[in-house]
Amino acid sequence: MNHVRATAEKVTVERDTVSMYFANAALRHLTPVARERVLGELDIPESWLGVPHARMQAATFSALWLAVARELDDEFFGLGRRAMKVGSFALLCQAVLHCENLERAIKRMLRGFSVFLDDLQLSLTQEGDEARVHLRNGIADEADRRFADETLLVLIHGLMCWLAGRRIELLRVDFAHARPAHVAEYTAMFSKNLSFDAAHTVMGFDAQLLVAPVVQNSQGLQRFLQTAPQSVVLKYKNEDSWTARVRRRLRACQTAESLGDWPRFEAMAQEMGQPPTTFRRRLEAEGSRYQGIKDQLRNEWAIERLSTSTMSLDEMAAHLGFHDASAFHRAFSRWNGVQPGEYRRRRLAASEAVMAARSP
Repeated sequence: MNHVRATAEKVTVERDTVSMYFANAALRHLTPVARERVLGELDIPESWLGVPHARMQAATFSALWLAVARELDDEFFGLGRRAMKVGSFALLCQAVLHCENLERAIKRMLRGFSVFLDDLQLSLTQEGDEARVHLRNGIADEADRRFADETLLVLIHGLMCWLAGRRIELLRVDFAHARPAHVAEYTAMFSKNLSFDAAHTVMGFDAQLLVAPVVQNSQGLQRFLQTAPQSVVLKYKNEDSWTARVRRRLRACQTAESLGDWPRFEAMAQEMGQPPTTFRRRLEAEGSRYQGIKDQLRNEWAIERLSTSTMSLDEMAAHLGFHDASAFHRAFSRWNGVQPGEYRRRRLAASEAVMAARSP
C-alpha cells in the first residue's frame, strides 16, 4: 500500500474550512439548472469553484450539502443506486441514541447505513487493541466511489464523536483508492496515519472506546440535528471539556499586547483548580496539550491577520510572542506547510479571482 505522512504535505488546511474539492464533488450529480439554483441561493460564484487553493467555510459547505440534498432528495449526493432520502440521517441518529455503549451504537449505525446504501457493505471488527470499521464500496465510478468513502467516514466518525461526547482520535485510515491530490485534507479530517490502495477502506480507533457509554439524550439530539451537517463535518466539540475551557481562557486575553504573555502551564493548572500532573493527564485524555492549544490559537490569529489585514510579518511575530520574524516563519510553516508571506499571496490571489468573477 502507498503510505503518506501528514508532515510530508505542503498544502494549507485551515481550521473550520473545507477544500473546494468537496464542494465540486457534492455538486457533481446536479443538473445544470439545479446547480445554478443552488449556487445562486448560497451566493457562490461558479468561477470560485475552480480557484486554486480556494476554501469554503464549513458553514457554507453544510448549507451546500443541505441544498444538494433537497434538490436530489438524497443526503448522499446522488452517489448510490438508490437515494438516501432526506430525513434518513435523523432516523439513524434516533436509532442509535439509546444504545448503552459505543460498540452497540456503531454496529446499529453500520446496519442502518447498509440499509440506506445498497452499494456499500459495512462492518465492525476488533484486532487486538484496535477496533476497525470496514467499508466495502461497490460504486462503479472511481470519483464517486472515493467521495462516497470520504463522506461515509465523515458521517460515521462525526456521529461516533457526538455519541461519546468527545473527539475520538483515529489511529489510522486505510483507503481503497489511490492517494488523491487533496490528501492533506485527510490529515485534518481523519488521521495523520494514512495509507492508500488498500483492499478496502478501514478506519481504526482504540478498542477500549467500544465500551464507552453513549452520553447523549433526546434534547441533545435535537440540538445536534439543528446544526447538522456542520456539527458532523467539524466532529463533536465538547464545550465543557478541559480543552475548550483553556481555549476560552486564552482567547479572553488575545487582545493583549502580546500573546506571548499567556499564562504558563502551572499558572493555568492553578486557575483550573487542578494539580499540574492531573491537569496534564486530563488534557492528554482529550488528545490535547497546553502548548498545542496555544499554537493552534496563535495559528488561527495569524491566519486571520494574513487574510484580512496589512499587518507586517514582523509585527505579527512580535504580537505572537516570537523573538524574531524567522521564528514565526518556521512555526507558521510547520503548522501549515507554507510560509506566511506565500500564504498571504495565495489568499490575495484567491480573493481577487472571486471579486473578478462577481464583476459584471
